[in-house]
Amino acid sequence: MTFKHSLLVLLAWLTWLAAPTDAQQAAEGDATETLASILSAACRQNDAQFAGFLTAANAQAFRALPFPPRNAILKRLVLLEDPGRPARTNEAEGRILLHCEAPGITTEMRFSEPQVQENLAFVGVEVSAPGQAIVRTGETSRRVEYGLVREGGAWKLLSVGLLLFDIPALARQWERSDLESREAAAVALLKRLADAIGTYRRAFGRLPETLALLGPAPKEGISPEAAGLVDSELAAGSKSGYVFRYRIVPGTAGSADSFELAATPAEYGKSGRTSFLFDATGVIRGADKRGAVASVTDPRIDTR
Repeated sequence: MTFKHSLLVLLAWLTWLAAPTDAQQAAEGDATETLASILSAACRQNDAQFAGFLTAANAQAFRALPFPPRNAILKRLVLLEDPGRPARTNEAEGRILLHCEAPGITTEMRFSEPQVQENLAFVGVEVSAPGQAIVRTGETSRRVEYGLVREGGAWKLLSVGLLLFDIPALARQWERSDLESREAAAVALLKRLADAIGTYRRAFGRLPETLALLGPAPKEGISPEAAGLVDSELAAGSKSGYVFRYRIVPGTAGSADSFELAATPAEYGKSGRTSFLFDATGVIRGADKRGAVASVTDPRIDTR
């Protein structure tokens, strides 16, 4: 065998070693196909199908979420508000191009070559702004790197960008955010009730005996029994996950009567944790009372 012939054999052997194996190529293809299916499910806003592409722990937590946060995840992945129809094509170089066609608007997603190492795969996706096709990478688009992990012999969604796709952690964050929103709404409702009580006093020369007197008025017009100052829910003393209580505080030494308003979570820990009190001086106080009524000794709440 000549030196030249030996060199050609060596080069061919090195080339064979460097080439991906059939198993690796299959893994790369499977990972890309799985991600295309994941984003297609998100495009349809099919949460049941999407859950099948999550790891076991994430799938269980995802299915336990209320519909709004489940749907919000799917919307975020494809940048569209309404359910769409996925339409897939393969480009000349074999890469997947996925369109999510919603009424009047389309998002385009172009897949890059996957990077696979053992049980992990990372696939970059160039996502267009809604309604704008990707003309050149980086123009009217953003790139998202999806991570997948092999679990039970199938690829499952692991991460979006640099963030692990951790549904239990996200659920805890959403729960905290929801509680904070409900508590802020309770403070706003306390202020609305206080304003309505002040208006009632100016209109009828006295404080209302109950919150019910502030409720909607009939078509005949307002009266001390139906002042039309708040909606029926608030007049009944319960709204946005909070229960509202009202009491008249008798004046002393010739001073006018005043009032207090209390707001407590209807379901402690689920609809709120903080109890609030609008005291007789007009200051709002609050603390975690584990569902009990707040008092005048509780800290002042900054409502600016």
